[in-house]
Amino acid sequence: MSARVPLRRAVLLDTLNSDEVVEGYHDGRKNEPEPGGNRSFSYWHGWRNGMADGYHAEPDDAQREMAHDVIETGYLRNLRAVA
Repeated sequence: MSARVPLRRAVLLDTLNSDEVVEGYHDGRKNEPEPGGNRSFSYWHGWRNGMADGYHAEPDDAQREMAHDVIETGYLRNLRAVA
């Protein structure tokens, strides 16, 4: 993994560019190599999760903490309430 520090709290997801997260996620699911400095943090965040969801990498502590926080805070329910 790179020197970028992964997010661990759901509230920080609101700081990401969702289009870039989705693009990175799809590339991670396809087992594309880790992005370099030419890609945004949003892309990298999506790539990390795509790698785990595609079974190319084990979820790490940060991903487990994020998943727990998303559930505990009701982050996804809150998104539906806004939409």
